[in-house]
Amino acid sequence: MAGFVSLLGCRGARRHIPTRFDTIKTRLQCSPPGTYKGAVDCLLKTVRNESIFALYKGATPPAVGWAAIDSLLLGSLHNYRLFLIRKGFTELTPGSDTKRLTLLGHGIAGLFAGWTSKLDLHELNHRDIVKLQLQLQRTTVDRVYKGPIDCGRQVVRAHGVLGLWIGFTGSLAFRSNFFWMFGGFEALMRGFSKLDGTPYAEVSTPTANFLSGGLAAFGYWIMAIPADNIKKYATARQILAEGGFRGYYRGLGPTLLRAFPVNASALWVYEGLMRVLGAEKSILTACSTN
Repeated sequence: MAGFVSLLGCRGARRHIPTRFDTIKTRLQCSPPGTYKGAVDCLLKTVRNESIFALYKGATPPAVGWAAIDSLLLGSLHNYRLFLIRKGFTELTPGSDTKRLTLLGHGIAGLFAGWTSKLDLHELNHRDIVKLQLQLQRTTVDRVYKGPIDCGRQVVRAHGVLGLWIGFTGSLAFRSNFFWMFGGFEALMRGFSKLDGTPYAEVSTPTANFLSGGLAAFGYWIMAIPADNIKKYATARQILAEGGFRGYYRGLGPTLLRAFPVNASALWVYEGLMRVLGAEKSILTACSTN
């Protein structure tokens, strides 16, 4: 329950962090090679040709669905951690007789949480499909969709209901990279804890949460963006043929710019609320009884 409650604060933090880099990322990923010279060129052309409001295309579908998605992701994450502790994924804490979840256990918990969040009815690919189509509309002349509802209707009309689930397996592969996100987050937190007795020992737990969340997001996206490109753009073979190996990393620049503040803030709030709600006590209790 603590994980689901903490989601509310986490969602609030993410909501107020600028996220319109997503439109730039999508256009870099899905446009033919040579359309843009880079992220800055894409941004300038988008604003020049379509106004600043073009950066907010496709904002409604994720705004509706993210609360439920994050609730399943972070709420299930805590419960998977408890489950893995009870199944013996523990190790002794250095310099102590107490046990803790292993780094592998944290990664597996993130993996399972990522898969679980994909089962949310708001998340199942229709939100991504609609958002993607809206973001790719470049001019009023080429405008095909009047809004998210009209877009969804046209996709169903053209491809049937199953058209809203195109790329579902790719989405599962993409969300599997939460293994690196939460495994990396814990590894970084342990690294900060080793600073005791050094000139950097004054790094507080909340500050460590913030920095670890932002840096772990870098690892997540570096591992995840090839699957994200395949999910949004084409087959892996087609990407390789058109853009070479670099084609798998289209849109990485704006993604990383967005990733640090969004995830650092979200995990700072989430971990803080988990401490306030006593979730760490449940972890320690599970470890002591294992």
